[in-house]
Amino acid sequence: MTDGNDGANTGAINAPAGLAGIHKKNLIVLATSQTLFTSAASMLVAIGGLVGLALAPDKSMATLPVSAFVVGTALFVLPASLMMRSIGRRAGFMVGALIGLAGALTGYFALAGSSFWFFSLGTMLVGMFAATAQLYRFAATDAVPVNFRANAISLVLLGGLAASFIGPQIAKLSRTVFPDVEFLGSYLSVSGLFIVLLLVLTQLRIPQVAPGGDGSAEGERPLRAIAAQPRFMVAALSCLTGYGTMTYLMTSTPLAMLAHDFGFDDSATVIQWHVFAMFVPSFFTGILIARFGELPVIFAGVLLEAACVAVALDGETFYHFWLALFLLGFGWNFMFVGGSTLLTRTHNVAERAKTQGLSEFLTFSTMALASLSSGWVLHIAGWGQVLWFSLPMLAVAGCAVCALAWFQRRVATEA
Repeated sequence: MTDGNDGANTGAINAPAGLAGIHKKNLIVLATSQTLFTSAASMLVAIGGLVGLALAPDKSMATLPVSAFVVGTALFVLPASLMMRSIGRRAGFMVGALIGLAGALTGYFALAGSSFWFFSLGTMLVGMFAATAQLYRFAATDAVPVNFRANAISLVLLGGLAASFIGPQIAKLSRTVFPDVEFLGSYLSVSGLFIVLLLVLTQLRIPQVAPGGDGSAEGERPLRAIAAQPRFMVAALSCLTGYGTMTYLMTSTPLAMLAHDFGFDDSATVIQWHVFAMFVPSFFTGILIARFGELPVIFAGVLLEAACVAVALDGETFYHFWLALFLLGFGWNFMFVGGSTLLTRTHNVAERAKTQGLSEFLTFSTMALASLSSGWVLHIAGWGQVLWFSLPMLAVAGCAVCALAWFQRRVATEA
């Protein structure tokens, strides 16, 4: 299977030596920001459903706070992209971090007052911050050589590797800081992470690239014309399927483990290794894309997420939960980095904001639906049905990748 990359990534492995100092600094800043963002997000995933279970007036609504996080991201992702087009990446990212800080503090006071709905509002605000943070990977591709884009995305996402240990560990250590209210200290810790993030983002310097500066025509096509491209369809489908499936399964995992008599430390450990698996492939995902192209890497991600379901269906021991979530994280990385890199080849500079915004909106709208449905399916039908219902979307994504690979091979043969 090939994707018609036409040598776009040739020499990507050697690109870092030729990058200007400003690009290297930006990669460090963005990778550090990714670490802080992912630390906060992994903490919220680890504790959001459990806090929701404790506060919810109806236990079937336990995952609503986590779903509110995803809904906030979906609602704000397109405005965030357009905002950065007007005020720039650094200012836009700092606005997002301030919203995240407001959300963490709202969650802290809501938890202290045992208010389920204000707690959900706080997680929604943090989700709005996440809409800006999801653009870190695209900011890394701004003004860098085309043949380094896959590596730039991978290097920024690699910043999440440390977060796989930082986030859950902080959650474990801070959960009983205030003995009367479990996890209250965790939300105070998240607030601290946002303050550090604001300081880090002051060091970001993204060079402005004028329309046409990427070597493309300056004309700006209608969004419907961009979205009609087969490459865009597969890129967006890869991102939304990878993220949607991951959210759907990860949201329910702590609750499913609780139902099988596992404690918080067990579920936090599973989430910790899941987040580790999400980002450790970034050491080599860019290299794989440079060597084989985006489509084979995306297809491998589909197979890995399907393997996650197979392992989880095989049993309900700690090992099964751990391995399933590990495979899920690995598959997400392949699908997300592959889809994100493919997306950069569907637009020019003038079209960047709206194209990225549309793709992110589709991704996080899917995540919102996945998160909202996950807790309901788990409550009504059980963990096994949660797993089975994740397979159809993976099948659609796999077929779409194969269809685009066939189409591009046919076009190349006819040329």
